Amino acid sequence: MTIKEDIQELRDLVIKEKGGVKEKKFKFPFGKKVGRSQRKKNYVTVMLLMENGTYDFQKYQIEDQTIIHKLIPRLATAGLVMFNKKGNPLIILPEWTVEPFSPKTHFDNSLENGSNIKGFAILMSRMKSETISAKKTMGNAIKWIGGLVLAAVIGYALLTGGG
Repeated sequence: MTIKEDIQELRDLVIKEKGGVKEKKFKFPFGKKVGRSQRKKNYVTVMLLMENGTYDFQKYQIEDQTIIHKLIPRLATAGLVMFNKKGNPLIILPEWTVEPFSPKTHFDNSLENGSNIKGFAILMSRMKSETISAKKTMGNAIKWIGGLVLAAVIGYALLTGGG
């Protein structure tokens, strides 16, 4: 057996232990992903949300900060375009409105109605840092007290002649 075969067997065992389900990474449908040359020509992938709850991917060119979908101009400004880690542009466009989904306005709305978790993360990190710092000060105090007691015992033994 070669090393590659051994590694493949180990991967198969790990997958079987996890329940046999392997997570798939999200990929744009074939022909709907925007390439480098198309990005330079202002093309964008649009995720269309239909009224019946389904979605579809299309590719459109941005002209004058708009895209044309079913003969209706839709907004496509810089704040409405999202990018994945590879730099592929994406717009989420509900079919019932001319304005696409905006991550900025959604974030602002979540701050207003209290459903945002950003503040909780800051509070939790603050609480953890306070509890850790309190433990460190207590641990240092115990070390100092123990050191003073040990020094007192050694000093007493030296002054009394060790006996």
